Amino acid sequence: MRQFIFSGTQTVANSNFVKPKAVSMFSGCGGMDLGLTQAGYDVVWANDIKPDACETYRNNIGPIVQGDINELDAPKFSNIDLLAAGFPCQPFSNAGSRKGTRDTRGNLYQATFRFIEELNPKVVIYENVRGILSIQGKKHKLIDEIAETLRKKYGYHVAYRLLNFSHFGVPQNRIRVVLVALRDEQYLEHAFPEVVAGKDLSIETTLRGLHESIPNQTELMKLNPQALHYGAMIPEGGSWKDLPYEVLPERWKKIRDNMARYHYPKFFRRFARHEISGTITAAFKPENAAVWHPIENRIFSVREIARFQTFPDDFIFHGASVKSKYEQIGNAVPPLAAKLFGLQLMDYFCQKPVSEMVRRNPESTEFNVNKPIAHHSNNDLHQQVHLAQI
Repeated sequence: MRQFIFSGTQTVANSNFVKPKAVSMFSGCGGMDLGLTQAGYDVVWANDIKPDACETYRNNIGPIVQGDINELDAPKFSNIDLLAAGFPCQPFSNAGSRKGTRDTRGNLYQATFRFIEELNPKVVIYENVRGILSIQGKKHKLIDEIAETLRKKYGYHVAYRLLNFSHFGVPQNRIRVVLVALRDEQYLEHAFPEVVAGKDLSIETTLRGLHESIPNQTELMKLNPQALHYGAMIPEGGSWKDLPYEVLPERWKKIRDNMARYHYPKFFRRFARHEISGTITAAFKPENAAVWHPIENRIFSVREIARFQTFPDDFIFHGASVKSKYEQIGNAVPPLAAKLFGLQLMDYFCQKPVSEMVRRNPESTEFNVNKPIAHHSNNDLHQQVHLAQI
């Protein structure tokens, strides 16, 4: 039997503790796996199809199987504790195709069922964009069909939630769906971590201490002259809406003339130093993503967006192009978020009594998912929950 001791609400392993074993699908450059490793897991198998992402993974984390998941057999392991899968989000994302299951990538979640049948993991965790909540499956919403399959065919108890990762200390307004499936129903209400309070998530604080000698800091994606021209005109904290009408290109004038029709877009958003960053995306398009440096006339570097995604500075990104490195980071699960989920689930793997699991802070779902939690102490959190519910 696994051995553990308790310290507050966290499980702390003693010298005889056996690390939970994890299998990772659609691993990318390793954001999820890095976080799980930091939480004390042994990632025994990982896979991705993209060569650059695999190169980054190998150089920072360890072995990874490169190839199409549909052409790979599930690995032969016994006693797998966790199966983690962040199947491609582009078919469900507002920044992507939104074709859902009509996109071949939109059906890759089915590969996880094949792995579940082979490995019989104690816990399954999926991460994806919020758009998956509105994608239609064969008869019902896709996310509900996935949950139903996990329940009825594989015997899991399932919960999924829409979460803002900034509520867990990730310095970025990143909203994602996380689904957790496990065998013991009584642990399900304890499967999601509580919020993290008291952290300054501002851009200024997040980027503090960076210099050119830090790996990937001098790598910037090249933009076309028009993007650079308009980007340089945006004030700190502003967007294209701050530009005079007469300087706009014709296609932007059409949008400005009928903002409601185009859903009031915020092209070329330049967040201020005191603000939290917008979502770091794989596309990293200057028109639609949070790419502009607050005070310098340039976009963020590879290392800077890695900071927003909570990758440590010694995690070096590899690849054939700078664009590839941006994509790897934008596609990743922030390691800090993965670590917190890993730590939360450690209590389940160690069979900590549910009666001893006590939450000190509220859960993310008690706050407005579209907004970061105000920078306050733990004592102020419950007051914020009250205000959010008014």
